[in-house]
Amino acid sequence: MKIVSVTDESFAPYGKIIEGHDFSGLLNKLEEVSEKPADHVEYVPSVPALEALPVFEKVRDQVYGGMPIQFGYCNGTNTMLNCLEYHRDSEINVMADDAVLLVAREDDIKGGKLDTSCVRAFLVPKGTAVEVYATTLHYAPCSAKKGEGFRVIIVLPRGTNTDKPAITPANPEDRMLFARNKWLLAHPDASESKKGAYVGLTGVNIDIAADI
Repeated sequence: MKIVSVTDESFAPYGKIIEGHDFSGLLNKLEEVSEKPADHVEYVPSVPALEALPVFEKVRDQVYGGMPIQFGYCNGTNTMLNCLEYHRDSEINVMADDAVLLVAREDDIKGGKLDTSCVRAFLVPKGTAVEVYATTLHYAPCSAKKGEGFRVIIVLPRGTNTDKPAITPANPEDRMLFARNKWLLAHPDASESKKGAYVGLTGVNIDIAADI
């Protein structure tokens, strides 16, 4: 699979680079308070030690316009797509290591399914912060180098990716709701599909192991 830099103009439909903020202290704290698993990915929605830093208020007030947010992380080692998710709001990713984002667009979903041939891969360098638009499907980052993992700060509206609300589905999209503010399409080969996630990805379950 071709991996393109996030600085390439082809990333524009999916998101943009966030400029004007110093995330160095945040990334240093992330390394202090979190591990980088070698054989799986670990996601934590909200980490008080990260949210206590001054940059938290700056991101809340300037990037999210004063909306309640959370600072969490997604760390580990991964080369697989497995699923795609989206939220009703943008997500900010701040890279403590080089990482690859596998993304698609919400309008690539046709009849409740998305063919993985629509997925694109973008390399985000260490220290870069990117906004992933609400209309961009994404999931866990991927490793950018063989045998190496990643640490990534995940910024989202507060409560996102916590307990799923109890609903009675009123339309096909409701079947994709997997957690709070999290609509998920799983590949049939992914472990999430065995946990009740909506199976909405068709085609190959992308693995970039041979491309990094």
